[in-house]
Amino acid sequence: MKIVILATLTGFLVGFLFALLKLPIPAPPALPGIMGIVGIYLGFKAFEMIAPWFQELMK
Repeated sequence: MKIVILATLTGFLVGFLFALLKLPIPAPPALPGIMGIVGIYLGFKAFEMIAPWFQELMK
């Protein structure tokens, strides 16, 4: 949980700094872009879960 809080705080500070310097936000500003990132994460996690099955199948 500590890592999640630190990551959120870091993201908040970076977003604040970018706004202060009037730079474009370094993240997708729209929900479809954010959901794309979530999809990438979920696909990665799904692969981690089924990778042992694939390795067993290839033996």
